Amino acid sequence: MPIDASLSALAPAKVNLSLRITGRRNDGYHLLDSLVAFTDFGDQIEVSEAEGLTLIVQGPFADAVPHDKSNLVLKAAQSLAQAAGIEAHAQITLTKTLPAAGGIGGGSADAAAVLRLLIQHWSLSLAMEDLNKLALLLGADVPVCLNNRPCRMTGIGEDLSPLPPLPPVGIVLINPGHPCETPAVFQARTGPFSDKASAFEPGRSAQSLAQALQADPNDLTEAAMQICPSIRQVLKHLASSPGILLARMSGSGATCFGLYDTAAQAQNAATDLAHPGWWVAAGSLAK
Repeated sequence: MPIDASLSALAPAKVNLSLRITGRRNDGYHLLDSLVAFTDFGDQIEVSEAEGLTLIVQGPFADAVPHDKSNLVLKAAQSLAQAAGIEAHAQITLTKTLPAAGGIGGGSADAAAVLRLLIQHWSLSLAMEDLNKLALLLGADVPVCLNNRPCRMTGIGEDLSPLPPLPPVGIVLINPGHPCETPAVFQARTGPFSDKASAFEPGRSAQSLAQALQADPNDLTEAAMQICPSIRQVLKHLASSPGILLARMSGSGATCFGLYDTAAQAQNAATDLAHPGWWVAAGSLAK
């Protein structure tokens, strides 16, 4: 590869359309049953040739993530190089536009995008089974972000199965500006475990998708509200938005989402939902 060649990719926001907590393993990890999709917007990752392995972080949320070797992006690069038996040489530039600790897989999506880019940049050939094992060691959400397609996620995040094609749908994401750490949310969760999610048929319209999701909520919502009470306000505003089809929290919070018939409706709603201190973004769910 020429010395000035670079590769780039979108690290989209991961949206848990539903999230059931179905059990807990002896090692403390919770078992999930979640319907997952991705947006057509998110962080941007670029890799280029370098003497060693370096990371540049920029963008509106650059200060919210580590810039050193504790960043999951660098951990992913080092893990991949070690698995391939090579020295890690690359400059990675992360443009951070998604809020950190937001329940939309920002760090996991970044790590997954880096894995995809570096496999190409370093001309590697890894079995998908080995790559998925590597991804899971980096974090429970990394395999689903590496898959980067609408899917059903079970186990602790390692068991993925494709969903039927999703219809076109607009989406608004809102984060109230308060990080919501996943371990604290799981610790705050009480009550019995849920049954597995029902059979999922999204239909051919945004309305049918929203209706299909009604039966399977996000089991972490109440716990997350204890950690970040402003989630309740975000959901209230979303629920009263013109054209809203479904308002729900994603992952362990604090980011919430609203579904709309079209991306244009979502963009209009995002403008109306602007609030001091909130991060608001709109677009579509990727198919």
